[in-house]
Amino acid sequence: MAGYSASAALGVLLLFCCSTWAAATDYTVGDSTGWANGVDYSKWTTGKTFVTGDTLTFNYNAGIHTVDQVSATDYSSCSASNALSTDSSGQTTVTLSKADTYYFICGVAGHCSNGMKVAVPVTASSTSSPSPPSSSTPTPPSAGTTPSTTTPSTNKSSPRTVSLPYVVTLTGLMLLKLVLL
Repeated sequence: MAGYSASAALGVLLLFCCSTWAAATDYTVGDSTGWANGVDYSKWTTGKTFVTGDTLTFNYNAGIHTVDQVSATDYSSCSASNALSTDSSGQTTVTLSKADTYYFICGVAGHCSNGMKVAVPVTASSTSSPSPPSSSTPTPPSAGTTPSTTTPSTNKSSPRTVSLPYVVTLTGLMLLKLVLL
């Protein structure tokens, strides 16, 4: 019987460890509308919790819009002249790699002032190590780099693995049941 107790304890420990892991989320900025004029991006961020490791995908018409990552000051003044990064490929994916606020605008004249801008507050994920306090200005990318692009896919606003904690819990419970049999 002692063997069963040790196995059960190991199963419960494994279940606990696995259930605390969370998958990163890939958000499509503006959902099905994408990165376009006439979208209230402050409303789009409401209710969302962005954590390190998540990604933002901007879908837009190439050549008509840009995605410029800018400082807080340039965000407020809608200035893309000192952009930290810029892309106009039609799909821009940005990984939120540190806890900070990321600022994005469309650099085409008049678009930012008409609302084509988004501020994304990012907190440290529970699975990442804490980040040191940072200034309100995001760290610029290395020289010669631009945001990466990816092939479009559907339903990018929901987590890649929607029911992962549920699946892990069920798997752990099934393993525990097998151990106890």
